[in-house]
Amino acid sequence: MSVAPARMPALFVSHGDPPLAADPVWTSELIQWGAAIGRPTAILIVSAHWERRPVTIGATTTVPLRHDFKGFPDRYLRAQYPAPGAPALAERVRALLEATGERVDENPERGLDHGAYVPLMFLAPSFDVPVLQISLPAIVPAPVYALGRALAPLRDEGVLLIGSGSMTYNPRDGYQKATPPWAVEFDTWAGAALARGDIDALLAVEKAPAVKRAHPRLDHYAPLWFAAGAAADMPGPITCPITGFWQGGFSKRSVQFG
Repeated sequence: MSVAPARMPALFVSHGDPPLAADPVWTSELIQWGAAIGRPTAILIVSAHWERRPVTIGATTTVPLRHDFKGFPDRYLRAQYPAPGAPALAERVRALLEATGERVDENPERGLDHGAYVPLMFLAPSFDVPVLQISLPAIVPAPVYALGRALAPLRDEGVLLIGSGSMTYNPRDGYQKATPPWAVEFDTWAGAALARGDIDALLAVEKAPAVKRAHPRLDHYAPLWFAAGAAADMPGPITCPITGFWQGGFSKRSVQFG
């Protein structure tokens, strides 16, 4: 008699920039978090680094990673994450989205970008869990939140849903010796909204303090809406397993829904 897979949580993971992978504190926090969650049947991830509408399904076979950055040491260009593809999950994603009237596209040559593989190297370091990346349809709340809601049933099939971005992301002003006030102000606001379960506030981020400094563009914040949407119809605790700052202005705050 087969046992039904355990319901997986939905996550928002702050991945910052590629060198965060060399930070021993952050990587150990990710490893511990992944171990506490347990092994999913598959992972479905959206990242700040792929925006495309209609929602597009990435590679379902193991293809080269997208080292989609420059200006960092060559060792970050040599990173590998040889996880198997997830063709069955891709078909399930398509079915769920088409049932809502959404059109779905495919890009079978697009490998995982660094917003996906950098955190997964530590959250799921065994490299044997099938991984599928799909695109963010926008960087405004409604379609991203709706995407999470539409795909929420996958959680009961053992699929770990992840939105990967950064709770603050200002690469021009973020690298500082001390954490700047604007980063603290925004991160504190987000932490308080999460603590009280105020999803409406998280969706209306344009009203948040210091939002223009914390997010000159909302691409790294938008994956939070995906994770929140995936939890909308499955009430559960909201926790922040990782907090703190990196390189001054980059908040590491990451969120678990459920």
